[in-house]
Amino acid sequence: MTSPTRRRPRILIVGAGFAGYHTAREVSRLLRGRVETALLNPTDYFLYLPLLPQVAAGVLEPRRVTVSLPGTLRHVRLVLGQADSVDLDARTVHCTDPEGTPRTLRYDRLVLAAGSVSKLLPIPGVAEHATGFRGLPEALYLRDHITRQVELAATESDPAAAAARCTFVVVGAGYTGTEVAAHGAMFTDALVRSQPARPGGLNPRWVLVDVADSVLPGLDERLAATADRVLRGRGVEIRTGTSVQESTADGVRLSDGDFLPTRSLVWCVGVRPDPLVADLGLPLEQGRLVVTPELSVPGRPEVFACGDAAAVPDLAHPGALTAMTAQHASRQGKTAARNLAASLGVGTAVPYRHDSLGFAVDLGGVKAAANPLGVPLSGPVAGAVTRGYHLAAMPGNRVRVAADWLLDAALRRQAVQLGLISSWQVPLDTDTPELARTPGGSDGTGTRKD
Repeated sequence: MTSPTRRRPRILIVGAGFAGYHTAREVSRLLRGRVETALLNPTDYFLYLPLLPQVAAGVLEPRRVTVSLPGTLRHVRLVLGQADSVDLDARTVHCTDPEGTPRTLRYDRLVLAAGSVSKLLPIPGVAEHATGFRGLPEALYLRDHITRQVELAATESDPAAAAARCTFVVVGAGYTGTEVAAHGAMFTDALVRSQPARPGGLNPRWVLVDVADSVLPGLDERLAATADRVLRGRGVEIRTGTSVQESTADGVRLSDGDFLPTRSLVWCVGVRPDPLVADLGLPLEQGRLVVTPELSVPGRPEVFACGDAAAVPDLAHPGALTAMTAQHASRQGKTAARNLAASLGVGTAVPYRHDSLGFAVDLGGVKAAANPLGVPLSGPVAGAVTRGYHLAAMPGNRVRVAADWLLDAALRRQAVQLGLISSWQVPLDTDTPELARTPGGSDGTGTRKD
């Protein structure tokens, strides 16, 4: 008689952003052949969010910031779909595939790396008139929209209407908003040079709005000052201590009473944890799922959580939580994989600890602000460090990204509309999961925060 083959443990990872991707890759390395690993994600790629502003500005082609999941995670089964709910007692995840078919996935170990969604504040008109910046569709739409507004302004007979089309308002002066404004100003200047001369010319206007007292609030003042100087040097108006009071089809009214006629409002205010974690019925802190320093869920030793969805204790600053950044998410994913393996008898569990790697903000061209390992840098040196960091952090496409950077430095950008994404396909609506959710994602430039 022969004994039946013992079933291998099933590991299910929800989300393929920074946290989920690195969990899957580390699990594959540690437990190859010992477990069945599945990765649930709406798309078949990992999105390198920090370079999205360069996609919107025409520096990089869209596929450069996407890394194939089947191509780089050879021992992980990809399940295309969006997680709808989790039955913790039955150890199942209910999801819907891209064609609307419901599915149920069983697991022995679960890793929740569902990421975050856009933070939408209750401001009249914002949901209807603003464009978010959380994924590839938004970046592609924004690139087309900016190009279209400049081209329409070039043939506009009314000077006031032309000025409104050439005014771009970015809300949120954190990493994402700062980079969008910096790259956007360079992009519109290049677009204007490619347009036929018109009476009075075209004068693109970029306005960066934030309630904080400075750009990049909370960071080293010297680096924030560098970003401020570069932005103002490109003509970007920085309106600190100011918020949006109302958005309409004709423009934006600020809290200081000023009305900015514009057709372009880019929402970069921030993110909040994916609503999936709130539906689990488990303890939350700041909207994030409470976990131990080993990234397991108290009372549910078979469940781990990491990235933006998890309230991970910051052991370097007792009482605080780690920031919702890609740098943390990547390292938490590796720790979650190690501790998951330990729960199956391979290795030893460890708490999540981190050392500061510093940050870098790409300001377009050769300009950047960075403090690798605490050393403040600016100008071309910071630009080289920033791009070097991105090439090292990306899990693929490094040669293609570097080639696009070289081509952008040597050739004029192509100012054309692709027409791939319409405005109705990128609503600023966090209740639309297939558009608003970015599984495992962190702040668009969060790789540079500690």
